[in-house]
Order: sequence, then C-alpha cells, then structure tokens
Amino acid sequence: MKVPTGCMFTHAVRGEGKKITYQNACVDCGFVGALNSGFCNWRIDFTYADTDNKTYRTSRGKTHTECEIHPMRDNSPQTLPRYGKACAHISVNSVRRVSQCHHITK
Repeated sequence: MKVPTGCMFTHAVRGEGKKITYQNACVDCGFVGALNSGFCNWRIDFTYADTDNKTYRTSRGKTHTECEIHPMRDNSPQTLPRYGKACAHISVNSVRRVSQCHHITK
C-alpha cells in the first residue's frame, strides 16, 4: 500500500555516531493530497536494527483514532547500543503503509 498521491512520508534523524539528538516522522501532503480525508486510526513506530538487519528495539507509537492530514511523531533523544539503522513506519488501521530508514554508521 502507498501513501496517497500528493503525500510523502518523511523521517528526520539528527545526531552523531550512535547518539540521536532528534528524531521525527510525519506525513506531508500538498496539492491533491491535502484534499483527502486524512489518515484515521494511524500510528507511527520507530525501530532500530543492527548491521545484520536484526531489529533490537521498537518504540511503538500511540494509535490515534482521529483523522489527521499531517500525522506526526517525535521520539526521545537516545544513544543506541549498536550501529545499524533507524527506521520510521506509519500504520493505518493496523496495516503498515510505508517506511523510511537511515543508516547509523561511524
């Protein structure tokens, strides 16, 4: 499943090495996408995997029953125990719609 036409899922990670100082994920809609009814029963999760692609941590977001055109979630600053990747996923009605990942390297 894809995000509706005119929308994009963005994931921002700031920090250095294994230290994440800021992390945010959201859906941005413009033009035709801004006219849709929004995302209902949505949740944004953050996952962290090592260099062997094994997920070792999941930060599950709250399920929002209200409909929103621009769902967004921030995650707390943290220091990861391993290098690998940090990912954000949006689910709608318990179905994962899209993901975006950033590699966390030296």
